Amino acid sequence: MRRMQVRRGALLEPTARARQLAPQLADALGRMRQLLRPARFDPGAEQRVFRLAMSDYGAAVLLPALLPVLRAEAPQVDLVVSQASREAMTAQVQDGEIDLAFGVFPQLPAALVAQRLFAEEFVCVADRASLGGGAALGLAAWLARPHVLLSLWADSGNEVDLALAQAGARRRVCLTLPHWGVAPALVKGSDLVLTVARRMVPAGAVDQALAVFAPPFAIAPFAFCQLWHRRREDDMAHRWLRQRIAALAGAQ
Repeated sequence: MRRMQVRRGALLEPTARARQLAPQLADALGRMRQLLRPARFDPGAEQRVFRLAMSDYGAAVLLPALLPVLRAEAPQVDLVVSQASREAMTAQVQDGEIDLAFGVFPQLPAALVAQRLFAEEFVCVADRASLGGGAALGLAAWLARPHVLLSLWADSGNEVDLALAQAGARRRVCLTLPHWGVAPALVKGSDLVLTVARRMVPAGAVDQALAVFAPPFAIAPFAFCQLWHRRREDDMAHRWLRQRIAALAGAQ
């Protein structure tokens, strides 16, 4: 029998063959799990851990509505949430490492399925006092300011800079952050501009010292999706979770 692990010092690591077999094994285990499950699905009796991948944007949009539903309808279902780039999330779904990924997925392997949960647009956030009494910035003034970019990777493409490039313009990004939490505090009292998805800045939840306005150039809305492998299509618990998330997000 071929070895599936090799020793690296004090640790055992999977061999290249084991890593190659991992997706097929995940598929086989998933099918076996379905065969052993009862014909009818009862969320209240389900004992399951779902592995989800999403950014802090996805967590802010989805989890506050999802967690109360799980506690009420499926109290023994647990979630493990991780964060990665969209390329890494796609690979993790394909390899069976995670059950659902959430984000923007413009290109997908044939084995994966994406469902659009909603369409999202962008807004800009800037210090209100720095606008000099105005409510927004024109394109020239917007480009003259330094910008904050929310991205896991500084050199990864993003919808804002792609739209700027199509317009023949380029901004200066002076700070790249992988998460939203501290961004508003950094913009407050500065000349920085932050351009983010609208749902990151819900009405009434923004510091009054900050102004929220439409970008001074066209940025196409993006589709926020949930992503899963086709091998999960007949998994009743997985399907139930997908449907609950889609309903909570108002899937369009």
